[in-house]
Amino acid sequence: MFDIGFAELVVVAVVGLLVIGPERLPEAIRTGSAWLNRFRRGFNDIKREIQQELHNDAVMRDLRKTGEQLQQQAETLGRSIEQDTSTPLPAQADGEESDSSATRTAAPAQQDDRNGA
Repeated sequence: MFDIGFAELVVVAVVGLLVIGPERLPEAIRTGSAWLNRFRRGFNDIKREIQQELHNDAVMRDLRKTGEQLQQQAETLGRSIEQDTSTPLPAQADGEESDSSATRTAAPAQQDDRNGA
């Protein structure tokens, strides 16, 4: 965080020892470290809140985008359904009639099996 080397740290310690004195120096160090920890915690809390807000914004953008895509798909599907219902159904082809005749021929065979059993 701070670019403090060992030499600067020694100078700060000597000045603190001369200004504050050896009796009150441990108390001053504890107070200073408590303030520094409070500052760090506050900074980390703010950082976490900002990250959470950015994440929430990203999620909301994704939700809006997905909602727009779903709406477009629903409109496309609605248009295709309208087109399908507006066109008349085609006449039955010969292939469909042969399927029904195959069913008719199979039905008597099943009845014979029941009678014979």
